[in-house]
Amino acid sequence: MFFDRERELGKLLRVVSYDPNMITFIYGPINSGKTALMNEFVKRLPNDYVVFQVNLRRTPITSYEEFVDILFSLEFRDRVKTLKEAVSLILSAGKEAFGFPIPAELLNEIVREKKPKNAFAYIATLMKEVKEAGKNSILIVDELQVIGDLKVNGPLIYEMFNFFVHLTKEEHLAHVFVVTSDTLFIEKVYNEAVLQGRSSYFFVDDFDKETALKFLVSQGFTNDEAELVWSYFGGKPVYLVEALKHREELKEWCEEVLEDRTSWLVLSLNSIRRKNSELFKDILVLLNEFIDREIVKCNEIDDAVFWAVKNNVLFFDPRKRFLRPQGRLELLAIRRALDEVG
Repeated sequence: MFFDRERELGKLLRVVSYDPNMITFIYGPINSGKTALMNEFVKRLPNDYVVFQVNLRRTPITSYEEFVDILFSLEFRDRVKTLKEAVSLILSAGKEAFGFPIPAELLNEIVREKKPKNAFAYIATLMKEVKEAGKNSILIVDELQVIGDLKVNGPLIYEMFNFFVHLTKEEHLAHVFVVTSDTLFIEKVYNEAVLQGRSSYFFVDDFDKETALKFLVSQGFTNDEAELVWSYFGGKPVYLVEALKHREELKEWCEEVLEDRTSWLVLSLNSIRRKNSELFKDILVLLNEFIDREIVKCNEIDDAVFWAVKNNVLFFDPRKRFLRPQGRLELLAIRRALDEVG
């Protein structure tokens, strides 16, 4: 859902008004509207931009071949035989392309030789040609963390980030946006891929109360109904939209969703207690921090923090180093679950 994000859009448009120089991590809690924001951003771009979209969550990726299939989209397969034809196709396709066109013979060679650097070298060359034709390239990669464990002569993820640095800081060929909710992934690659001075953060949060209530009232909710939805879900866009479908039984629906989330958390904690009592105790200590607070400082990713963040119970901000529930729903579920298992 896109609603009232003009401030964020303005910032993104200012970023691309300058020469590419940094990898930009678009991050925030789950379902906070990151993808909707980027889709609107693409729509608002002037026509002298070409946006290459690579969505790595479209299908499971367990091999280099599957990665290449996403990178070089099926919609362009068998439509070009030369680099010149690939550039022509991009320029005629409009503002947005899902994947990169590539001659079939070169694609087969890239797959056969299993050298990602050859794939990246081709993309860089394609972007140079696009730039010479008067267009500015933007690369948006969604959910890059899904290839975090994939190895092709070493971890593929680090070779890919080296390529992003080449596109931005070294050659200034394209703005690169990496969109993800997995902030543990950001923290890991930031340190291990040596991205200091080569990347920046762009935070996309849930709506604040004023914006959430404004949206609900604009959709016909009364002030009391809007306040009720806020009390359960805060400004999480996905739940604000879902609430529209359940207006006739609004209170019952809110309670059902909270009970579902609480039940999952109770069952998960009880399972951990049976398997690893020490981890269970550490998680309880961590979650108890949120009995009377909504944000706590975090300077170490221990096993308890890792479990809570990976399971979308808590959100970790790698820039400000704090933890908070993924949303108001999780905050309420934590407090109810602790009454049962604490």
